[in-house]
Amino acid sequence: MNYERIALIPAYKPDAAFTDVVREAANAGFTVIAVNDGSGTEFDGVFEEASSLATILTHPQNRGKGAAIKTGIQYISEMYKSDFIVVTLDADGQHKVSDALSVLRACEERPDALILGSREFKGNVPLRSRFGNNTTRIVYKIATGVSIRDTQTGLRAFSDQLADAMQCISGERYEYEMNVLLECARRNTPIIEITIETIYLGQNESSHFHAVRDSFRVYKEIIKFFASSFTCFLIDYAAYMLFVWIAGLMNLAGGLTIANIAARVISAGSNYAINRNLVFHSKSRVARSAAEYFALAAAILIGNTMLLNLLAQRWGMNQYLAKLLTEIVFFTISWLCQRHIIFKKKGASDDSKA
Repeated sequence: MNYERIALIPAYKPDAAFTDVVREAANAGFTVIAVNDGSGTEFDGVFEEASSLATILTHPQNRGKGAAIKTGIQYISEMYKSDFIVVTLDADGQHKVSDALSVLRACEERPDALILGSREFKGNVPLRSRFGNNTTRIVYKIATGVSIRDTQTGLRAFSDQLADAMQCISGERYEYEMNVLLECARRNTPIIEITIETIYLGQNESSHFHAVRDSFRVYKEIIKFFASSFTCFLIDYAAYMLFVWIAGLMNLAGGLTIANIAARVISAGSNYAINRNLVFHSKSRVARSAAEYFALAAAILIGNTMLLNLLAQRWGMNQYLAKLLTEIVFFTISWLCQRHIIFKKKGASDDSKA
């Protein structure tokens, strides 16, 4: 299949390297789309020079890299209804056009996949880049179960098959690129890495990535996964202690089991509502996801109760410590099942509500 080859370059206050990137991409056969993300009038000359080789889209004010990429994708989707491949490049010259061609060819072979131009981080790599990528890579692996060598690469390729999904992913600034990876893992979209050259200009001074502010934007989507489960664990644990105390006052037979079940029912309802609406933003049918969730909750409740009784009654462990250890085990099981099965986005067929 003959694809239209499009280079999409988001640019904010670019230097002279931007014009070189545009020229090299155009000479390599790309149709070049650049987005001036509110750089200001002092940069009009740079974009004017590039306009002979590229289509320049403009944000009147700075909106962020994610917003610029989505503006470009929207324009491309309107101009080319199908059979195109988009390669995103940074404007500062840190991506070689030969590497852009490599990810393009990989995407032509796998148009269903997101292709990443991944650096190996060998040699003289700035500390903040090495540390930032290693940290994000580990957190991403924990959150999704997917291993990626370079989570922060801006050199990516995708076909028209993924364009609509790319426009709908949340995030306006640097968090958008991490959200793309999270969403691909959630949708089971293949992610393929192609090794590229690691280039840093100076100590990566040209990057507009703010270490503290933008790291929070990147990680907040992942943190939400854990915050919801931890909140509901606190609800569950507080209810458990309350019911254990009540059962003790009433001298109820099987009070430990009753307390555990009652606490689990309360926390399960809270967890489902929070995860569906705030964490995973799922649009799957309520009836289906609720049935799957409460089937999981029932299975976990049985296992939870069995393990709790084993620890507290058979092995004589303190009731509260036994509860804590039990919850750690089933916290992990519950989160993995919700993340990868119940609230996993599988495509357009799941986008309706009951």
